[in-house]
Amino acid sequence: MVQASGGVGIRSAEAEPPAPVAPVHPAPELSVVPVRGLPVVAVVLVGLVVAIATNRLWAIDFFHVVGGGLWTGVDLFVGLVIGPILGRMSVQSRMEFSARFMPKMILIMPTLVVVTLAAGWQLARHLGNLSAHYPDHAWLVASYVVVAVMAVVALGFLEPANVAVLFELKKPRPNGELIGRLMRRFVYTAGITGVLQVATLVIMTRLATA
Repeated sequence: MVQASGGVGIRSAEAEPPAPVAPVHPAPELSVVPVRGLPVVAVVLVGLVVAIATNRLWAIDFFHVVGGGLWTGVDLFVGLVIGPILGRMSVQSRMEFSARFMPKMILIMPTLVVVTLAAGWQLARHLGNLSAHYPDHAWLVASYVVVAVMAVVALGFLEPANVAVLFELKKPRPNGELIGRLMRRFVYTAGITGVLQVATLVIMTRLATA
């Protein structure tokens, strides 16, 4: 009887389905700020300061054109290319991608924003475009508004999402779903600034051919 009851107990235990185990996504190794990229950022910013201090038109124009072009390209690439790809990736794949991609963006985006805006302002001052008597002053004001919106979006929404993703990835058990939402926010804001960049290109080409 004991063996029989024991057998029934074993069969009952085997009949019960195992409790579901929540997937654990290990935290990938990363550094919030890639230290090896800091010397490159320092060289770019020092070059910008030298160009502005010496008031060399070609150097200021170089920083403005290159910075603005890279800013536009990065925003359009992230919003239109990386965004759709990221949306089809698994949670673990998103985490691994974010761990390698987001630290680089935390250096690239602020640097491009600072270089483009600082050089652009100095270029307009050097050419006398800041005067209200400038023939295309309305177009210039429109460019200021668009660029101001882009700067607010980039530094007020895009970068905080970037930083939040990195700190979430640093946790022992990062929340994959939260990282996915933050990455979507990052991609959407990059797409918005990319569209605004196209508007800026339209205004700049209009000013250049006026």
